[in-house]
Amino acid sequence: MDSLIAAAARALAAGDPLAALNRVALRDDAPALALRGIAMAQLGDLSRAQALLRRARRAFGPNEAVARARCVVAEAEIALASRDPGWPARALQAARATLEEHGDRANAAYARYLEVRRLLLNGRLDEAERALGRLDAASLPSPSRAVHELVRAGIAMRRLRTTAMRAALARAGRAAREARIPALMAEVDCASLALRTPAARRIARGEERLLLLEEVEALLGSRALVVDACRHVVRDGRTLIPLARRPVLFALARALGEAWPGDVPRDRLVARAFGAKLADESHRVRLRVEVGRLRAALRTLAGVSATAHGFVLAPRRAREVVVLAPPVEGEHAAVVALLSDGESWSSSALALALGASQRTVQRALDSLAAAGTVQARGRGRARRWMTSPVPGFTTALLLPLPLPSD
Repeated sequence: MDSLIAAAARALAAGDPLAALNRVALRDDAPALALRGIAMAQLGDLSRAQALLRRARRAFGPNEAVARARCVVAEAEIALASRDPGWPARALQAARATLEEHGDRANAAYARYLEVRRLLLNGRLDEAERALGRLDAASLPSPSRAVHELVRAGIAMRRLRTTAMRAALARAGRAAREARIPALMAEVDCASLALRTPAARRIARGEERLLLLEEVEALLGSRALVVDACRHVVRDGRTLIPLARRPVLFALARALGEAWPGDVPRDRLVARAFGAKLADESHRVRLRVEVGRLRAALRTLAGVSATAHGFVLAPRRAREVVVLAPPVEGEHAAVVALLSDGESWSSSALALALGASQRTVQRALDSLAAAGTVQARGRGRARRWMTSPVPGFTTALLLPLPLPSD
C-alpha cells in the first residue's frame, strides 16, 4: 500500500472524505477506486459510489479476495442506505465468511451488522436479536462498538424498552466520541431524538394528549385496558388480543374505547366500521354480527353490552380504558412512517418492508405525492421516494413489527 492510499484510508476512517479525495481523485487503480467509492458514499452520492465500488471489485486480482470482499460489504452498506431490496444478501454472507477466514474481524463484524440492520428494517426483530447476540463488540474498534450499540438501541426502541434503549445510546455516544467521527456522533444524536419527541397519542374519557416513548411503555405495562391503534391489538397487562387481520373488529373496539365509559350509538359504529354514511337495516344486522364476534374475541378482557342507543365496553379487570393512537394517522400512515427516516426508498423496498404488493404501495405513493407529502426523484428503476421527517414526532410505533397471528 503506497503512502497516498494509506493517507486516504486514514482520512476516510476519520470521517473526512474530502481529504481522501484530494489524495486519490485522479487515480484509477483498484485501491483508489474503492476509496473514491467510499468517499462518494460519505458525501451522499450513492449511485456514483456504487459504480466506483463495482469497478474496484472487478479490478482487484484473483489473489485479492479480502479486498473484493471489502468492496462487497461497502456495496451492501450503500444498498441498505438507498433502501434497495435487491442488494446481494448472499454475496454479503460470502464476503463475511471470506473476511473471517482471513482474520479481518472488524470488517467481518461490520458485515454482520449490515445483515442485522436489514432484518431490523424489515421488522424481523427476533432474527435481528439472535444475530446481534452472536457478536462480541468488546474487542472491536470504537466505530464498530458504536454501530453495535445503535443497532441494539434500534431493537430496544421497536420493543418499547426505553431503559435499555437509553443505556445503549449512552454507550454508542461514548464509542462515537472515542472514534472522533462527526457523522457517527450525529447518528447517535439523531437516534436519541426518539426519546425526546412524542411517539403516540393517549385518548381517554374524551381527552387527548401526546406521550413520549417511555410514557407509552409505562401505559402498556399498567393495568389499563389499552386499545392499541399503533399495533392494532387490545391488551390488558400481558394479555394481548391481536386484531391486525380483523380491521372491522378493531374499528369497533377503538370506537368503543374512545367513548368509554359512555356508549356509542349504532349509527356511529356503522359509520366507523363499514364506512356507511346512512345506516339501513342490513347494516344494523351486520353490526350485531360483528359485535358478537368482537365480544367473543375480547371475552377474557372485556364485555360488550348493548344499551338503549348502542353499545358500551365493559372491562373485566381494568379500571380504565385508554386508546393509544399514532402521532400521525391517515390511510397511508405506514408508508409515511418508513419515509420519515429521511432516506430515499424505491417502491419495491417499501412493499418489501410493509409486506404489501408493489402496486398497492405505488397507489399510496401517488396519493401522497398528489397531496405534496412525498416527492420522487429519478426515473424507471432508479426512481426513489422520500420526504422530510414529520417535525416534532417519532413514528417508531408505526414501523413494521410482526404480531402474533389471530
